[in-house]
Amino acid sequence: MKTVNFTEMKSGTKDEYLLLDKYEQEYINGTADRILNFMKGLTATLEGYKISRLEHSLQTATRAYKDKADEEMVVAALLHDIGDELAPLNHSEYAAAVLKPYVSKKTHWIIEKHGEFQMYYYAHHLGKNKNQRDKYKDHEYYNDAVNFCEKWDQASFDPNYKSMTLEDFSPMVKRIFSRKPYSLL
Repeated sequence: MKTVNFTEMKSGTKDEYLLLDKYEQEYINGTADRILNFMKGLTATLEGYKISRLEHSLQTATRAYKDKADEEMVVAALLHDIGDELAPLNHSEYAAAVLKPYVSKKTHWIIEKHGEFQMYYYAHHLGKNKNQRDKYKDHEYYNDAVNFCEKWDQASFDPNYKSMTLEDFSPMVKRIFSRKPYSLL
């Protein structure tokens, strides 16, 4: 594989940056496959829960799919907790950042905020504010985020639920991540 000669970015030539851009585009084109491979590894149990992180994700996406959500939202439901592994304290923002170049403002906002909205179900048991989400009451996507959590996310911890497989969702993930990213529109 050809490499650049520079050791400082400011010294790079146009030809070197064209080469790097070619490699980057090839790498970007593999994003969906890397995400799916990452998802396959989420088989460890969420400590204390009856199901794995992967199963929670599959259940959430299956519920969205069965509820006739659009494909973008189904994929977002599948990926909504991918930040749990590397960014447990801001997992929602992490997942939203991964999705952002490929999804609508609405989908991005729902995924970015779902962690705060999910607190409605448990925060009061920990002496915290269960109504954390109320600060967004006037936001145009508030009810959409409430519905995301109520209908799909909080309900998806059932070891007896029959989920679709990761392979079932694979074509959807590939279609969403093959969209022209917002930064190039």
